[in-house]
Amino acid sequence: MTAERWFTSTTGIMVSSVAATILWGSALPFIKLSYYHLHIASNDPFAQWLFAGYRFVLAGLLLMVLARLLQRKGIKPQRVKASSLLVLALLQTFLQYVFVYAALGQGSGMTMSIIAGSVSLFQLLAVRWMMKTEQLSLRKWLGLLLGFGGIAVMGMASGNQLHITFGVAELLMLLSALSGGVGNVLARREAAIEPVISLTGRQMFWGGLGLVIIGCASGHPFPFAWDGIGLLMLLYLALLSAGAFALWNTVMKYNEVGRVSMYLFLTPPFGVILSAVWLGERASLWSLVALVLVTASIMLVNRGRRAEQIANGKAARKQT
Repeated sequence: MTAERWFTSTTGIMVSSVAATILWGSALPFIKLSYYHLHIASNDPFAQWLFAGYRFVLAGLLLMVLARLLQRKGIKPQRVKASSLLVLALLQTFLQYVFVYAALGQGSGMTMSIIAGSVSLFQLLAVRWMMKTEQLSLRKWLGLLLGFGGIAVMGMASGNQLHITFGVAELLMLLSALSGGVGNVLARREAAIEPVISLTGRQMFWGGLGLVIIGCASGHPFPFAWDGIGLLMLLYLALLSAGAFALWNTVMKYNEVGRVSMYLFLTPPFGVILSAVWLGERASLWSLVALVLVTASIMLVNRGRRAEQIANGKAARKQT
């Protein structure tokens, strides 16, 4: 089976998207574990950005090496323009994770995981703005509302009560989701020119290098006391980023944004579960309600898509 057939099949989209969201869901609580282990203070954004820079430079290098290994001998792959690459690196890595790491230093892993799900909303809005050819049907908007409703329930839930809290950490995470959503759509457009693994690796490397530069602004380029566990944590986060972004950018390349965006709503439930397991943060019963709403949004969009395909197939047979 070719890559295109896998990433456009129902099974391929589901498996790849769920795998990417599990990886992303594990990232936020695991970053907080890394903070604890490496003694990165919540009020030290420069150390947080430097750690993020190490992570993405390493992830980018891993993907670039993989792209080179997969490259057919004697065939030089196409590359996007340097300006387009830098814009993508700015949005999908640099700005997104400047906000993420600063937010995680102030908020809980569970809350940050919940707000991260809003990237799906921004992704759909971005595709309407940047790619006029893709239409969002009523079914897709209903799916979006269901999914976002699930995120909202999780965001307001505390025990058996619902309340709204919104501070600096939540605002930073929302800005991260905005940057990530626009970056995802831009990556989809540029993937028509350059192979996904190469494109993702190069933008991660340059975005990560930018994070390293601002992280060093405090005057301490090597502030961490590394040990074996700390290095394994960094390696896991790098592999996580490389795998999740490569999978998701490939899914985006071969599919309509409106069809696959709903899967991003799975990131918060996975993040909540893993925050509860790894960080000991308490999850409420409202998380189950949110998960049901998110699952319903995915089913609505994909069942509707299947019905359209069957109808189109019947119409084609009648014409013949």
